[in-house]
Amino acid sequence: MSVPMEHFERMYAVSEDPWEYRRRWYEQRKRALTLALLPHARYARAFEPGCSIGELSAGLAARCDDLLVSDGSASAVRMARERLAPFEHVTVEQRLLPEAWPDGTFDLLVLGEFGYYLDVAALVQVRERAVAALAPGGVLVACHWRHPIAEAPLTGDAVHAVLAQGRGLHRLARLEEEDFLLEMWSPDATSVARRERLR
Repeated sequence: MSVPMEHFERMYAVSEDPWEYRRRWYEQRKRALTLALLPHARYARAFEPGCSIGELSAGLAARCDDLLVSDGSASAVRMARERLAPFEHVTVEQRLLPEAWPDGTFDLLVLGEFGYYLDVAALVQVRERAVAALAPGGVLVACHWRHPIAEAPLTGDAVHAVLAQGRGLHRLARLEEEDFLLEMWSPDATSVARRERLR
């Protein structure tokens, strides 16, 4: 990652929940919106890199048959394993992207709040690997804070601009608020209603 992993280890040494995922309504609401945006009730295989302490992962676990989550921080991985221990179908691994992108295909990829810690070249690699790893009807969901982060080389808007570039993905949904941007893309442009054969 462009931001050294030591930066995050220092944050976790000060607090087990440095972004206050568990306490803040802002974070709880954002997780609920992310889960509500997903176009399918269930997913066979999903991947969530940058899982931090596993709060969104717990919500995803209820919707996935097989869920792989990862983080570059050893501290975050330890806490996520504790949080997700009740879910036997969830695997938590320490991975640094883009180099350690997992093998296989996924019908759900969730990129939340970590893209701006990558430089542009690394983020483009993540996008390319995500597009290559998506199943034909799969979805890529991204959610990022829109305000400047001192140590991050990119803004949330810049991250989403990179993810939206190039071929291979169609935007299915976009929720833009002052504080965060939540978007969903897929190789398949079919709407949720059409997927449900409502039209």
